[in-house]
Amino acid sequence: MDDMLKEFVVEALDLATNVEEHLLSLERRPDDTDTLNALFRSFHTIKGGAGFMNLPAIVSACHLTENLFDGLRTGQVPVTPTAIEAGLQASGFVGDQLKQLANGAAPDSLPAMPAALEDILTAAIEGKSAAPATAPVAAAAVAADEPVAAMAVSAASSDPGEFVVSADGLDWEALYRAVVPAGTLPDAPTAAVLAASAPPNVTPLAKPADDKPLAKPAADDNQRPITSQVKEDTIRIDAVKLDALLEVAGESVQAANQASVLLEKLTQFKFEGQAAALMSTLQETLSRASRYSTELQRATLSTRMQPVGRLFQKFPRLVRELAKDLGKDVDLVIEGAETEVDRVVVDSLYDPLVHMLRNALDHGIEAAGERAATAKPAKATILLKAWQEGSSVMIEISDDGKGMDPARLRDKAMAKGLIGENAAQSNEEALQLIFLPGFSTKEVASSVSGRGVGMDVVKTAVEKHRGAIRIDSVLGEGTRFTIRLPIELSIVPTMLVRTSGAALAMPMAVVQRVVELPETFDEVGGAPVLRDQGRPLAVRSLAAILGYEQGREKVGIVIAAPQPYILAVDAVDGTADLVIKPLTALAVPGVNGTARSAEGELVLVISLAFLLDGCKMSMASRLAA
Repeated sequence: MDDMLKEFVVEALDLATNVEEHLLSLERRPDDTDTLNALFRSFHTIKGGAGFMNLPAIVSACHLTENLFDGLRTGQVPVTPTAIEAGLQASGFVGDQLKQLANGAAPDSLPAMPAALEDILTAAIEGKSAAPATAPVAAAAVAADEPVAAMAVSAASSDPGEFVVSADGLDWEALYRAVVPAGTLPDAPTAAVLAASAPPNVTPLAKPADDKPLAKPAADDNQRPITSQVKEDTIRIDAVKLDALLEVAGESVQAANQASVLLEKLTQFKFEGQAAALMSTLQETLSRASRYSTELQRATLSTRMQPVGRLFQKFPRLVRELAKDLGKDVDLVIEGAETEVDRVVVDSLYDPLVHMLRNALDHGIEAAGERAATAKPAKATILLKAWQEGSSVMIEISDDGKGMDPARLRDKAMAKGLIGENAAQSNEEALQLIFLPGFSTKEVASSVSGRGVGMDVVKTAVEKHRGAIRIDSVLGEGTRFTIRLPIELSIVPTMLVRTSGAALAMPMAVVQRVVELPETFDEVGGAPVLRDQGRPLAVRSLAAILGYEQGREKVGIVIAAPQPYILAVDAVDGTADLVIKPLTALAVPGVNGTARSAEGELVLVISLAFLLDGCKMSMASRLAA
């Protein structure tokens, strides 16, 4: 794919995604003219680029859809479910063609616009009153020094007011208003200006006597038309280059930290004369280098951060169509779309969130008849929410459906042979059974669920990015899944600890405080317990959990898990922001990466999910063992 086509595909895919979001918004607010104009502009922009790239199927679909939106905008076509569905299908077709191009398909190999799409678009336009037919204008034929004409290449409009009409029946002023964002110019162009900038074959026509002139905003002598080109303040950079830059920035910070430690050790020796002056200069230079490397790291990280709204905006249509297929009335509520997270997390969360939304619709939300028998509203609600909590990003998917029955989950898992009779005795452990490979409560597999290959994929994807997932469910009230992920994947704030001589690090996101451990403990059921701030907490040895030889552990770390506990270690060496390298050659339960400390020592990084689960080996790991 050449660079121009690649750039067009990337920008057009963003526009196509925005179109779906605008259409679903228009379905809720049919009188929103701003949304209609935004839709018109999006399809116009895609059509112009597609015409330049010689993509006739996309041009045809966009042209017909422009006619539909023109009718909606002028009130000649009502906003009906058919019109919304036609727009969604057109957007889907355009998106599919763009994805094929992104995957390496040749432009001339793309299929033509299907007749079914043309039929539904034509049916949606049928309510439009007779108007002159519109002939598409090739984007390549528009001269670069005619900005008004270039922006006005689109379907015909019948807005009232002053207008100039070409031989093809184009209403230049109305189209100008449709494609130029509101507030860009202090006043709408007059017929004289449009006539002067239009091609030679355009002639101004007299305004009909019975038409009322368009309302004009009050003139402001201080305002001047914007004539200079708007400066582009963004550029597209290959993600691989950003990843490489971030790795170099992280390593530079680590190198600066190691140099600082070495310099601190050198200052313990006595230097005199010129050596002392050189040491002072070296200390100042290293301090400056360390500060700049930290700023470089922070700036590089910011380039990878993206709002989760980029991901969330793909789901309203998915929920709408699946709910329609299942015969359920569901409203998807999105909150916190502006929350920023690492680009890699945004890209990798799509499939897990799709699985969870499909499960919420199929398993969680009751059928219409079943829900009508409850006191709940007829329209169910699924909440998709994101927010920042410390150094983590929290993503919640909740529904007000029927909830999960722990006893039924346990019975299903036992019937499938996934667990033994004595496993998953608590409700929390029973809820975790849905993450087992092959687990499903569906008797018969459908196109939506029932094959047991969904939720285990979710847990695997979350833990791959050093995250954790938690379930809360109340039978008859609903279910909530909460995903915790680090905001930055490569650099993690950690606490450095030692146990049995091994250097370990644990994410600071779950560390509440450090306490001193006594010589002896109280016991509950044979397990050691320590009272912390008035509450008894279980004490667990990190050495014993990881298989090290257990010695005298003097320090306890209070872990902020769903069920808090104290993790016993030999010593705490401090805190550090570490560059984490994932384990690839082998899998160690409880450990998900390695790092280098400021002294250059190799450190094992304990998994966040492992700590939140109470340092218990997952059920899947037990089965594998």
